[in-house]
Amino acid sequence: MFYEEEIKFRELLKYPPFCDIIKIEINDVSRNQTAKTAMQIYDSLNKQNVDGKMAIYKPMPCPIDKIKDRYRWRIIARCKFSNTVIDRVNNSIKDIKSTNARVMIDVNPNSMM
Repeated sequence: MFYEEEIKFRELLKYPPFCDIIKIEINDVSRNQTAKTAMQIYDSLNKQNVDGKMAIYKPMPCPIDKIKDRYRWRIIARCKFSNTVIDRVNNSIKDIKSTNARVMIDVNPNSMM
C-alpha cells in the first residue's frame, strides 16, 4: 500500500527513480564570494541548458550555512543523469574565479543538508 502510493507520488513530481537529483554544494571563506560563485555556476548551467532537460533551481544557502568558518550554498538540479549532464556540470565549474571555493557534486544525495 505505501509503496504504490509513494511510487505514484514520485512519478508525478519527477523524483527518483523517475529522474535524478544533483546537488552542487559550494563553500568558501567569504559569504559574498560563496554566493557569487554559486550564481556563476547557476548562470553557466542555465546557458548550457538550451534543450530545457534540466530543472535548475536558484542557489540558496544550505540549511546549515556555515561549518568551520566556511559558508555553504547549494544548487539543486533535476534531470535524467547522462554524459551530457556530466559535461554541463563540469563546464559550469571549470571557470570558477574564486581560489578558495570548493565545489562538491552529489548525485541522488541521501541528505539535502
